[in-house]
Amino acid sequence: MQRSTTSLRSGFTLIEIMMVVMIIGLLAGVAAYTLGDNLGVAKDTKIKSDIQTISTQLMVYESMNGFPPSTDQGLKALVQQVSSSPAPRNWRQLLKEIPLDPWGMEYQYVAPGKHNPESYDVFSAGKDRVPGTEDDIGNWKK
Repeated sequence: MQRSTTSLRSGFTLIEIMMVVMIIGLLAGVAAYTLGDNLGVAKDTKIKSDIQTISTQLMVYESMNGFPPSTDQGLKALVQQVSSSPAPRNWRQLLKEIPLDPWGMEYQYVAPGKHNPESYDVFSAGKDRVPGTEDDIGNWKK
């Protein structure tokens, strides 16, 4: 019996399989890195959009009543009529509900504002969910 020097080989070697797994892992890592950055941009965009919507409705409230809601009345004054002072003269519902920030927290409202002492601050407490920290995103310029 004579052995053939040209035998057909089927299947993959361990090195070939490991190379494929490494390439798949590398591609998955790049995809996760890219998507992670987009998620942060999407959250920032949502916050800015929500703050703009709330600020617009606060301007409408102020034009109808001559003053913005107090800090105690808060953003709820845009959704339901408040009875505390200063009571609005011409109240109407301006928002169906107050949106939540991307972390499920209510937007904060302070009048007069710390950053906008002539008007008010509307802001998200940010990722740490603690108002007054560096990651707050609001209607002021950083």
